[in-house]
Amino acid sequence: MPKNIGPETDSAEHLLAAKIDKNGPITLGEYMGIANTAYYASKDPLGEAGDFITAPEISQMFGEMIGIWLADIWLRKGAPSHCHYVELGPGRGTLADDAFRAMAKFGCDPEVHFVETSPVLKAKQAELHAHASWHDTVDTLPEDGPLLIVANEFFDALPIEQFVSTQAGWRRNMVARERNKFIAIAGTQTVADKISVKNEFPIGTILESSPASIDILSTLGNRLAKQGGVLLLIDYGYDEPGTGSTLQAVKDHLPISPFESPGRSDLTAHVNFLELANVARTRLLNVHGPTGQGQWLKAIGIDHRAKSLAQAVPKEAETIEAALHRLTHFDEMGRLFRAMAMTSMDWPEPEGFGYADDESA
Repeated sequence: MPKNIGPETDSAEHLLAAKIDKNGPITLGEYMGIANTAYYASKDPLGEAGDFITAPEISQMFGEMIGIWLADIWLRKGAPSHCHYVELGPGRGTLADDAFRAMAKFGCDPEVHFVETSPVLKAKQAELHAHASWHDTVDTLPEDGPLLIVANEFFDALPIEQFVSTQAGWRRNMVARERNKFIAIAGTQTVADKISVKNEFPIGTILESSPASIDILSTLGNRLAKQGGVLLLIDYGYDEPGTGSTLQAVKDHLPISPFESPGRSDLTAHVNFLELANVARTRLLNVHGPTGQGQWLKAIGIDHRAKSLAQAVPKEAETIEAALHRLTHFDEMGRLFRAMAMTSMDWPEPEGFGYADDESA
């Protein structure tokens, strides 16, 4: 993993090209890991001037609803002392800022811990959360109290592996170079031991997995089982087993080829919620959802919050309504983005997950 990204000779494209030219094709996971490490180390990717916009940047309502949701389950657990708020990939710290403003109204004031590796984003977060503690990995999170964990658009940026069905059997998708361009090719070694499915698939079928996501969730699951608490995961993804490549790249708010600008575009893949839910269950956690982000937000009261904001600031009513639509509507972020919670066995059932997706949302 590159440590210093800056000069052109140390760019992700140069590092990847040199590695492939020297040792041959690399795994898709390694390609994605190197590219995204460079990408997040070099810039603030959020906002109109960046490459994409996340829900907390769309409206304060998103973070506020998460804060109310966390405070609610904390209160129903008996308001345990010495809790820790943990956010994975907290962006600019906007979500936490909005969430803490809402949590404070209920007396919920946990310590703040951010899992973040980007020096650029750490600096942004410090402007809003000077007293936060930062962690490069989840391994160093505190062990002395319940954890209130939020992961919004975090798991989609973790490296994935792809396996493709060929006439010679299952092969791992690799990244090679052809005419100075990065391309995906099927590996030469069989990987039957990596594929748990027994069904026959047509030649060319792609299956995905994210070992990095499984490792992180396994660690957090063990912590929750031991320390107590809840994990809220919001991301775009799928609930049932599927096939096909979901790898994608965004640059300047436009989709591009994932192999076009490594280190200068945001590489992501859809999150396999079923896989993560099964991991959580092996850690003896209760799993709630997944359900659509829109349905979940409406179930916990975002419509009421939007109405009160519009009444307080009438000149912003149209902007508030537009943000509500974007966050909750079926054709916007409401359906593709999924919400799922995992709780310790002795924690209350969280709000918002007793409803099916509603296309009218």
